[in-house]
Amino acid sequence: MTPDLHAQLEKALLGEGKPSSDYDLNPNVVLPAGRTLRSAGVLVPVTVGPVPQVVLTKRSSALKHHPGQVAFPGGKVEDTDADETHAALREAEEEIGLSPELVTVLGTLPSHETVTGFSVTPVVSIVPSDFVARPDKSEVAEVFSVPLEHLLRPENYSVQSRRWRGERRFFFTVPWGPYYIWGATARILRALADRMVDAKT
Repeated sequence: MTPDLHAQLEKALLGEGKPSSDYDLNPNVVLPAGRTLRSAGVLVPVTVGPVPQVVLTKRSSALKHHPGQVAFPGGKVEDTDADETHAALREAEEEIGLSPELVTVLGTLPSHETVTGFSVTPVVSIVPSDFVARPDKSEVAEVFSVPLEHLLRPENYSVQSRRWRGERRFFFTVPWGPYYIWGATARILRALADRMVDAKT
C-alpha cells in the first residue's frame, strides 16, 4: 500500500458522515420510532501488498442466518467486548484466524443499520498481504480477496432488487468474478468508496 493510499483512507475515515442503512434505497419504508438495535462490529481488512485487496468471506451454507452470502468477518458485541472494534477483532480471529496483533486499525465508518436489527460499526484496518486465512468451516465456507481499487470505484456498483417479506427491496451490488457482493456488505463498501472520492479532492 502506498503512503498516499494509506493517508487517503485515514482522511476518509475522519470525515463527517451520517449512518447508512439497508433502507437507504427504500425511502418508502417507515421504521418504528424507539426501535432497539443490537450492536455489532465488522472488520474491513485491507492488505498492504503491491495491489491492495479487501478480505471478505463467503458464509457457510449451513448457517441459519444469511447462508452463503458474502460478508465481512465480524459479529455482535458480546458482554466481554469493550466495544464494536473489539468485537470485530475477536470475530475475525474466530472466523478466519486473523490474529489481532496483525491488525492495524485505521478508524471506523458511521454505523450501518441492517434489516435484521443490528447497528453495525465497520472497522477499517490494515493487515499483512501474506496473511494466511484459517477459516472456521462451521461459519465460513471461503475466504477471498477483491482488489481495493475495484471496490473504490462508484461506477462498479449497481442497484438491483428482489422481493423480501412481500415487499420489493432495492440494494447495492458490486460483483467480482463469481462473487455476488450485495446488501449490507456492498452498502458499507459503497460508503467507503464515496468517502475516498471526497478524500482525493
